Amino acid sequence: MPAFAFSTVPQIISELGATRQLGALLSQHFPSARRALLVTDPGFLKTGLVDAPMASLQAAGLHVRVYSDVVSDPPEQVIQEAVATARADESDIIIGFGGGSSMDVAKLIAVLADDTQQLSAIYGIGNVRGTRLPLVQIPTTAGTGSEVTNIAIVTTGATTKMGIVAPQLYADLAILDAELTLGLPAMVTAATGIDAMVHAIEAYTSRHKKNPLSDMLARQALGLLSANLIHACENGSNLAARQAMLLGAMLAGQAFSNAPVAAVHALAYPIGGLFHVPHGLSNSLVLPHVLRFNAPQAAGLYAELAAVVVPQASGSEEARAEALIIAMQQFAIIAGIERTLQQVGIQESDLDRLADEAMLQTRLLGNNPRPVTRADARAIYAAAL
Repeated sequence: MPAFAFSTVPQIISELGATRQLGALLSQHFPSARRALLVTDPGFLKTGLVDAPMASLQAAGLHVRVYSDVVSDPPEQVIQEAVATARADESDIIIGFGGGSSMDVAKLIAVLADDTQQLSAIYGIGNVRGTRLPLVQIPTTAGTGSEVTNIAIVTTGATTKMGIVAPQLYADLAILDAELTLGLPAMVTAATGIDAMVHAIEAYTSRHKKNPLSDMLARQALGLLSANLIHACENGSNLAARQAMLLGAMLAGQAFSNAPVAAVHALAYPIGGLFHVPHGLSNSLVLPHVLRFNAPQAAGLYAELAAVVVPQASGSEEARAEALIIAMQQFAIIAGIERTLQQVGIQESDLDRLADEAMLQTRLLGNNPRPVTRADARAIYAAAL
């Protein structure tokens, strides 16, 4: 068996209603904390779902400041403003409260608030130095798994994104509470759920760092997500399905944080950056086409995953791999989300630019089970058009 290393957050709580006791939980886990910065986005703040956790924090004696200007695919300016807010308020604990963007911003506040490093110095892998503020992550969508990953993504230009990967980005505590996902629209539930399934599939087939623990987590995640996605979409108040989705997304996050994602994400990033398509939907649009491209090298692994998603699938490895691909397409069809690039405003004339941008994602493309050339990338986009 090849050697491997595995890392994740040290404390995880999965419990309906847990955030209504957030103050008590923080007092237990971080007894010296006095000034909390809660990081979220304006849309989630308006739902009122943050009110009970805030009241719980205040009842426990914590001063609470809210930074709610997070936007999707956060640019550097948002990170700088959020860090400045933490410094001005002398925050001593950071709480990410939202989707992947809010949790990514929370990670970066925690490592930059002490002013010993600049954002520009920490892009890449392993460039964060020193320690950070205590960090709690609370997802409000079942998708990114950011609450248990050591990765943050920042938009660095008009369309370009940079990743920051470092062990300091792992939170101290992740809390899964499906009450916070109530009211999430079906289309968002579907897109974020498929995003989480992509994490599991790509972790399971990653060329680098794939290991027995990431495999186990990926299979368990895919089982939970595939069994509950449609239930959560069709009945948004189904708390059992939503809690299962949160758990599945977190397990997938643990898997891909250790066995990194690949070409689906590499081709999805330009769609989001150039056309402002949400990340989960961007992944979903290219997913079946990347899977078919990879199948000559990855059919055996896809067949193993088909046993989780479509256990009735039979026949050769190639046939079972195709059953997995069809199943993933069916999730998008049943959920009613967009399935072609044209539906999100992309035309044939855009494909060359998309392919050029995708080839810049070398960190991700190197993990793919099959090498991807620029011609391959353009062909995949053409198939998705």
